[in-house]
Amino acid sequence: MTLLQTLSSFAPRLGLVCSATIALCAAPHARAQEPATFKLGVVTFLSGPAAESNGVPSANAAKALVAAFNAAQAPAPYNKPGFGSMKVEAVFVDEAGGATKQVQELRTLYGREGVDAVVGYVGSGDCLAVAPVAEELKRLLVMFDCGTPRIFEDARYSMVFRTAAHSAMDNVALVRYLVGKGIKVDSYNLINQDYAFGHDNKKDFMVSMEKLYPGAKPGVDLLPKLGAGQYGTEISALMSRPAAVTHTSLWGGDLQALILQGGPRGLFKRTQLVMPLGDHVLPSLGEKMPDGVILGARGRIGKLAAKSPLNDWWVQTYSRAYQSQPLQSEYRMAQALMGLKLAVEKAMAANGGRKPTPEQIAAALRNAEWDSPGGRIRMALGQGQQAIQDTAIGRTRYNKATKVVDVVDVQVFPAECVNPPPEARSEDWIKAGYPGAKACP
Repeated sequence: MTLLQTLSSFAPRLGLVCSATIALCAAPHARAQEPATFKLGVVTFLSGPAAESNGVPSANAAKALVAAFNAAQAPAPYNKPGFGSMKVEAVFVDEAGGATKQVQELRTLYGREGVDAVVGYVGSGDCLAVAPVAEELKRLLVMFDCGTPRIFEDARYSMVFRTAAHSAMDNVALVRYLVGKGIKVDSYNLINQDYAFGHDNKKDFMVSMEKLYPGAKPGVDLLPKLGAGQYGTEISALMSRPAAVTHTSLWGGDLQALILQGGPRGLFKRTQLVMPLGDHVLPSLGEKMPDGVILGARGRIGKLAAKSPLNDWWVQTYSRAYQSQPLQSEYRMAQALMGLKLAVEKAMAANGGRKPTPEQIAAALRNAEWDSPGGRIRMALGQGQQAIQDTAIGRTRYNKATKVVDVVDVQVFPAECVNPPPEARSEDWIKAGYPGAKACP
């Protein structure tokens, strides 16, 4: 007796249905196979001084987008349910705790949690630590923020991507804005944090000043530690040697603290404050933010975003869920998840509709372009794994009628004007006088 005949003879007693052509049996009430899911790790600050202005808003952006994707409520080309009809399941991890902890958490996400990809990281130090680990494990990592240019200028990766422009753009645009507005600068002070992001911002701003304001003299140069929170000594130093411009790349709770502590002492009446990344603290500071501060957001995003149907949808979707307007962290999370969604779906189509591998998704994301609420994103640097995008700089002005800080006198800088060309190091490109820069206003 054959195996099929044996199984068939027991089928009535076992409640099984057997095929006449293949030796397979199935329970008559067995469920159809559940559709595949795409498990996504999301890492950002959920506690600590960076949580309020950067971390929690970016986590909320991820939650809002995942819900919209799963319900097929996003506009085209993001209107397919989930990621290629795979339901997206997000696992959130707190970025607080330092780089060593984040390396351990990343291994846990890929290993025990079994995520298909990780989107995350605000801190530049964390990005520098986790990128080699993702590459070692051959698992997909999409960095949505962390500004240091060193990620792809100092290393080469196949599985690591950053879907936001790096911080060199911020400082190039900032100095070009000063020139374009005819602001005279004969001296400048600096206060930046003593870690990768602070050092990169300081360097790029100073080199840009040397090119476009060759007569301006650097003065006080301060490097408080990340998370210092108290700046009395630094404020005294800045006030003792006031300069025409004071540059700071402080962010999150540290930036709020500097503004709140420096304002009552009159610091910002004695110098023009310029901040490459400042819009994220405007809602929390409100009328405490001095008028006329020059700032950007590493992209034409948040209060600097251009009107478009996709941007209108994003602002409405986020505002409905969280009763506040999305700013830079929320926009960067949105452009990361939108780019990843399209890459997964492209890879899935090329894979015959089956769930793609991390390598297949990476191939689809490399050199990709897509529209985001903040404009066109192009993976043009870092061998197609580092994004460039347009940016904008403006000035703060408190609106007493609406009780919010507006950004006015905005100037837009095309991506090709403020980002280095492929394979060029940012510092070298700036020192050389921005060769190849295009469409500069």
